Amino acid sequence: MTGLRAYWETRSHRVPFAPCLDRSERLLLDTLGLGLEQTLAYLGGQPDYETFLNWIVETAGIPDPPVLARYEATLAGAPLPGAVQDQIAAIDAMPPVLDTADIAQWERDGFVILRNAITPGEVAAAAALIWEANGALPDAPESWYGAARNQGMMVQLFQHPALEPARRSARIHKAYAQLWGSSDLWMIIDRVSFNPPERPSHPFRAPRLHWDVSLVRPIPFAALGVLYLSDTAEDQGAFELVPGFHHRLDAWLDGLAGADPRAVDLSAEAVRVPANAGDLIIWRHDLPHGASPNRAAAPRLAQYVTMYAPGLTHQAEWL
Repeated sequence: MTGLRAYWETRSHRVPFAPCLDRSERLLLDTLGLGLEQTLAYLGGQPDYETFLNWIVETAGIPDPPVLARYEATLAGAPLPGAVQDQIAAIDAMPPVLDTADIAQWERDGFVILRNAITPGEVAAAAALIWEANGALPDAPESWYGAARNQGMMVQLFQHPALEPARRSARIHKAYAQLWGSSDLWMIIDRVSFNPPERPSHPFRAPRLHWDVSLVRPIPFAALGVLYLSDTAEDQGAFELVPGFHHRLDAWLDGLAGADPRAVDLSAEAVRVPANAGDLIIWRHDLPHGASPNRAAAPRLAQYVTMYAPGLTHQAEWL
């Protein structure tokens, strides 16, 4: 597989963290069905190449041949396999899932909500998986704060059949296609989250407003998504962002006079986004964003669901 050995050679000798991946690495991991964090954590142990290959198969299985063929064609700049072209054409032919008002909100505020992105049954299955992975029960609040929550609200769970409906959803694909202006998109293999109500012994640990992209300009366009798997009120750890910030980001950066943009407190401008289980919030990655403290009576459950164009690149320098 093109690039796999080179990736192992490079990443197995680095600290297991990278702010962002270059294009070939991102495509490689998503072809293999692997999450970024779990892969870098594993490679931090510096396994030999054969051990790494065995871990890939044990963790995510053997890549589907059509996905692998698409990967190789994309890297080579060759025509995509016929089955992939048919899939893209089918998304193109779908009626829009975001209406005129949705697109206007996207252009104005930089985010939009796709309602009922997956079915109630699919929501229930994914939510049940997150409860199980945390060793928690909906009607037993004491179980919400167990040892499984050793990374704040993030749950390092990437591979499971219950997570696949959102990743394979034509409705979600169409929404991203409308925002990207292309149906030739890839799905990131991402994790899930479990954000229970705050307690004095369990304060909110997730980063508040932040960016997941370098602020070295020009900042390329991209969109990110979080799928609520529980009805989420405004005070229930809801996703928050600064709407419309992309319109003034350049001027704001110019006015910092060398100050660290990530150290500036923008919380007074943030709004929280309540939504129902099954709703997908999509936002521009140049908006400051984050989860918020949960001050309600029930956890917020979510799955991160993001699609991107294969030509997406990132600045090599991190600011």
